Amino acid sequence: MSTQTSRPHAPTPSSVPADALLRHAAVFLPSAVPRQGRVAFWCPEGDPLPEAGRAAPLEVVRPHGEGVRTRTVPSVTLSVSAALPLLLRAARSRAAHPATRAWGTAAAQALALVARGRLLPGLTPDGIDAWRAGPLDSDDVAHLRAIAAALPYEGYATPLAGRRPLQLPEPEALVRAFLDAAADSLPRTPAAPVAAGRPFAAREPQQVPGMREWAAQVAAGADTGVGVSLRLDLSSFRLFDEADPEDTRRAGAAVVQVHSLADPTLVTDAEQLWAGAAAAGFGPRARVDAVLALRRAARVWPPLLRLLDQPVPDVLSLSDPELEDLLGVAATRLAEAGVTVHWPRDLARTLSATAVVRTAAPGSAIEGTAFFDAENLFAFSWELALGGDRLTPGEMDALAQAHRPVVRLRDQWVRVDPGLVRKARKRQLGLLDPVDALATVLTGTAEVDGEPVQAVPVGALAALRDRLTGEPAPLPQPAGLKATLRDYQARGLAWLDLMTSLGLGACLADDMGLGKTVTLIALHLHRDRPDPTLVVCPASLLGNWQREIEKFAPGTPVRRFHGGGRSLEGLDGGFVLTTYGTMRASAAKLAEHSWGMVVADEAQHVKNPHSATAKALRTIPAPARVALTGTPVENNLSELWALLDWTTPGLLGPLTTFRARHARPVEHQTEEDGGNEEAVARLAALVRPFLLRRKKSDPGIAPELPPKTETDHPVSLTREQASLYQAAVDEAMAVIASSEGIQRRGMIMKLLMSLKQICNHPAQYLSEHSLSEHSLNAHSLNQHSLNAHRSRIAHRSGKLALLDELLDTILAEGGSVLVFTQYVTMARIIERHLAARGISHQLLHGGTPVAAREQLVDRFQAGEVPVFLLSLKAAGTGLNLTRAGHVIHFDRWWNPAVEEQATDRAYRIGQTQPVQVHRIIAEGTVEDRIAEMLEAKRALADAVLGSGESALTELTDRELADLVSLRRPA
Repeated sequence: MSTQTSRPHAPTPSSVPADALLRHAAVFLPSAVPRQGRVAFWCPEGDPLPEAGRAAPLEVVRPHGEGVRTRTVPSVTLSVSAALPLLLRAARSRAAHPATRAWGTAAAQALALVARGRLLPGLTPDGIDAWRAGPLDSDDVAHLRAIAAALPYEGYATPLAGRRPLQLPEPEALVRAFLDAAADSLPRTPAAPVAAGRPFAAREPQQVPGMREWAAQVAAGADTGVGVSLRLDLSSFRLFDEADPEDTRRAGAAVVQVHSLADPTLVTDAEQLWAGAAAAGFGPRARVDAVLALRRAARVWPPLLRLLDQPVPDVLSLSDPELEDLLGVAATRLAEAGVTVHWPRDLARTLSATAVVRTAAPGSAIEGTAFFDAENLFAFSWELALGGDRLTPGEMDALAQAHRPVVRLRDQWVRVDPGLVRKARKRQLGLLDPVDALATVLTGTAEVDGEPVQAVPVGALAALRDRLTGEPAPLPQPAGLKATLRDYQARGLAWLDLMTSLGLGACLADDMGLGKTVTLIALHLHRDRPDPTLVVCPASLLGNWQREIEKFAPGTPVRRFHGGGRSLEGLDGGFVLTTYGTMRASAAKLAEHSWGMVVADEAQHVKNPHSATAKALRTIPAPARVALTGTPVENNLSELWALLDWTTPGLLGPLTTFRARHARPVEHQTEEDGGNEEAVARLAALVRPFLLRRKKSDPGIAPELPPKTETDHPVSLTREQASLYQAAVDEAMAVIASSEGIQRRGMIMKLLMSLKQICNHPAQYLSEHSLSEHSLNAHSLNQHSLNAHRSRIAHRSGKLALLDELLDTILAEGGSVLVFTQYVTMARIIERHLAARGISHQLLHGGTPVAAREQLVDRFQAGEVPVFLLSLKAAGTGLNLTRAGHVIHFDRWWNPAVEEQATDRAYRIGQTQPVQVHRIIAEGTVEDRIAEMLEAKRALADAVLGSGESALTELTDRELADLVSLRRPA
């Protein structure tokens, strides 16, 4: 190797652009005094070096033709201490030169060796004090050789001085020299206890020739260094004497083992090494190195200091606290210091604790509504197991009396964690109410002292869990059912029968159009109860329910409890159909009757548990309750609580508890923090047995459905719309900026509503009632009036213009179409516009009488009217309108699930033609941003989550301005 001892001045790290240096190749230049070595940075490609600092000439070997030649290049050289931070950075930088990255890896190994105390004092051949890295164990040597093998030639391209022909240093020897240079540099800090000129502390070379013999011994020891480990011996362990609580007899002993760092297979007890029987192979300094290793280990675990007071440091007697300490953190700290603790092979470490839930008393009811009775409590306790086998009560009692870290159990030594002993002593965790017991059973976790623990049910509770979470047994086709159930419908029937037979209630939340009605009819026939089934549904679905019952269960009595002449007299089984409004008004009368089952169709109508409708529905008793809905959650998880707390009262506990324990952790998750997956999983495990959710996109659910194509149609605002939009934003934002609280939220909602109306049509926003206050038939107007009316509506809305284009294309192909809008006012504007154009159409909204609704549906399904205008809220659920091959959403709702429900009026079982869904969006407006939000929200809806438009009222002024600002398309 080169023995250069004089180098040009090296710049300080702060004066050199680090990124620029790292892109150049690093090469180590060793010195006779290790700490005087240098790291040089040079550029093999000939690029200029950083201007900072002074460039020093560096002789390197470069390829030349088929041979090599020397060349002098500029370089920047740093001391080893100054270069280490740069090299460590290079090890993690992809932009660094490969040679520099390799030296960065060597720098990391050098720091690790120093941190482990692997330093040996010695002398250079010239008698100068020098630290060296060592002793190196087999892993250290393997790491060193791997670095050398990966070192590119640029990292050792400096020729050896005075050698001819040219010779380059061996990479392994060069890396070893670098480790020594780092070891000789790092201990020499201002914090070192030094006086001026003191050997092994001062940076300047110190001549100490009188230490040469000692240095030779150290050098020899560096090649045959030893380490120590501890072997636990329990042969002297004696069982605890219960008659003497102060018994302090030793718990065991730790036997010191000595092993070679160079050859890990060379191991012996310290007793044998001191006796001279095993000294061969360990070197002349084995005893000294072993004592030094014990001294270093004692810094981590002080009890080892007692070994240093013994003539032979071979066996350390352990007290109970010391043995317990070794079983815990002491062993980890010792392992980090390179001292391994070996335990007896027969020491069992498989003692575990599990929280179990069981019925508090034999014969306790666990099925049906009785499960949720407040007085029906469940025992909650710890149960311990050894290797998976549960301990007997007697064994747990013996364990509870243990005062030592190891006990004799089932003819083997068992390592005992103090926490397990405490669990054995205090096994009973109290009693659980039914809600907490069921949550524990279904989620598999419980909270003990604020910490989640694994919990399992036993006995009858385990059987109940298996029934709830397992696949229900298939049922035969119900007698009297004139339909063949699809496979998923048959599974839904078996599940509903299981839940209602247990008295636990159920929510069938299949997508719209998958046949929830026929599945419920099949359930009624299967149950074959003398008491009738009460079906509560929206008024628009009364006719559909009656037709479906008459079609699939002919001969089954069906009565409508609706209108002025409604009566429950003379009921004899079968079905009773009523509306939510009628149920609310006649809840007391309905509650007096005996029902075999109560069904809430489109159950999202009672999603608000505080509404009069929801409260009235809860007053009607029944042994079985079933909720049918395609959207179990539209806005927040409180709606899910409302549904399941009606079907199975008490299932999710009080609403406030449910919100705190489940809803908030789920609803407050964000994409930035990765979401609260644990909270989602816990809630899903709890509700999954009580809610069956299937989607049309699920494999095997509805393969016979034709394809569905969804298209967003962006349209530009007219000049009138753009002016109204900008004026509304400017005026409202000025007021909102100075408002707060409920007033601010109200202003935001008013602004959003105004902007959506402007996007639809100026006439809607300006309340031009003469255009929309009454529904008119085209035949009641003369041609002059029609043309005048059309001129006041047409050409003012980009949406209406696109609607005309879509309808012209659809009607020219002989198709039928559903047009949804959330505003009845807008529907009437469209109605008048279509009348002026002479397009056959009809309108259904919330004020349409029930009988008229059924006639409208029949006319459309019969093909008499090709265009069906519908109010989203009044007609978005329940109707069967498979005549339509097109669905147009004139404006956007705030929840994608609601839009999908409306689309499902056409895209459902029975549809034979492809369905095209058209969504009209005003370009550059709030509708554009809402469309983006709905796409993101759709993923949450799939996880039964939602937020609703109320979340928009919490936006900051800046966020709100960004949402509503008018952005002109390029």
